[in-house]
This record gives sequence, structure tokens and C-alpha cells, in this order.
Amino acid sequence: MKLRTALHYTVLCALALLCVFPFWWTLVTALSTEGNIFAFPPTFWPRAPSLANFAEAFRAIPMLAFFRNSVFIAACTVFWKLTLCSMAAYPLARMRFRGRQLVFALILATLVLPSEVNFLVNFITVTKLSLVDTYTGVILPNVVTAVAILLLKQAFEDVPQDLVDAARVDGASEWTIFSRIMLPLIAPWLATVGILTAVESWNEYIWPSIVMSKPDEFPLSVGVLYLRGTFGSSTRVIAAGTVLTILPTLAVFLFTQRFFMRGMDGAVK
Repeated sequence: MKLRTALHYTVLCALALLCVFPFWWTLVTALSTEGNIFAFPPTFWPRAPSLANFAEAFRAIPMLAFFRNSVFIAACTVFWKLTLCSMAAYPLARMRFRGRQLVFALILATLVLPSEVNFLVNFITVTKLSLVDTYTGVILPNVVTAVAILLLKQAFEDVPQDLVDAARVDGASEWTIFSRIMLPLIAPWLATVGILTAVESWNEYIWPSIVMSKPDEFPLSVGVLYLRGTFGSSTRVIAAGTVLTILPTLAVFLFTQRFFMRGMDGAVK
């Protein structure tokens, strides 16, 4: 038993090192001012550490403006996804109507297709709606996803039916049951979907770069790549910008991980 436990911890530590290494190497590169960053074996500690590369990244691009754009896009995406996906999941979980299983099957079928397949259709739609170069054009295609509907549907199904029946006996409307009873009870699942959506929206690069063309409206994930054009040979400055892009998502997850784990436990059950 002890040997098995030790083996489990060894495997977990090895997987943790594999996951952490890319970020750690990027951080070391951003902090270093000397040495060959592409040396093998790689350097695991910064040489002549300094924050000069971070300061250069702030001077090269409007980092704070890009940060505000990313926060706005992520916040709007989270709000509308939680609103619309919960309103879609509730009838699929709690109401009985003709074609319910077919609708749910069609929603699940979209999981088979990679998101890149939808880019052409989404771009044509956004163009027809005159939403190119707008935040709405970036946000709109991401506010409803099959994964979010599936997780929230499972959450609604886990709520005891007796609570819903008691509310109906008391004369509560369907909207009251949904907004005042069901949503508070599935708060951990909502937090899970919100965290996943925030991280996904923050890291989104391809779709914003297709829709947006005005540099002052770029999110951070797109704007930070301007460092590649400005400093073509300065990998350290690019690494500094990358670290600044990653840190907010790490901070959000660290402060909200208990809600995330509670939601994931419920989803597994």
C-alpha cells in the first residue's frame, strides 16, 4: 500500500512538473538579462534577474489599455453565457415538451465539431450584422456553448424535485422557481462555468484577431503579440508580455478554486 501511494505521488509530481515547466521557463526568461535562453539543458534560474523586460513591455505597447479590453470582453462573455446557458439548460432539465431530447441531442452534436469550423459562418454573420471591429462581434459567438448547457443541465437535474413541487404548490411562477430557487442552489456550478469561460475568453486569440482590426481595441492576448513585431529578436521582452498575460488567469483560479472544485464535484456526481 505504501509503495502504491509513493508511486501515485511520484506520477503526480512528474505530471505537475510537466505542466509547470513551460510557465516557469517563460518566467525565468522574462526575468533574465544574460545568458542563452535557448541553451540545452535549459536554465532553471534567472541570470542577472531584473524587471527591465517587464518595464520594456509596458513601454512598447499600451499594456493597461489591452488589459482593460480583455477584462471587459471576459466579464461580458461570462455574464451573457451564464444568463443564456442557464435559461437554455433549465427547460431541458425540468420541463417536459415534445422534441426535448432531439433539441438536447442537436446541442450535444455540436461538441463533435472543432470551434475553428464555425469561424467562417460566424464571421459572415458578424459581417452581415455590422459587428466587425466591435466588442459585440467578439463576444457574441461565445455566449452559448454546448459544454456550459450540459454542465448546467446536470446541475438543475441534481436539485430535488420536492423543492420545485413545493414552490409550485405555493403558487410560484416558473420564472420565480428558476431565478429564486434553482439558480442559488446551483451557484457552485455557475461559478465553475464562469471560471472556465473567463479563462477561455481571456486566452482567446484567433477569433478576436479576425474580428478586430483597431489596435487600441485589442484584448491583451492579441495586443501582446505586437511585441514580436517591435522586438523581433528580444524573446525576453515577449516572454515578459506573456507572463503578464498569464498572471491574471492564475490569480483568478487561485482565488476561486474552491468554487471550481465544488462545481466539478457536482458535475462528476
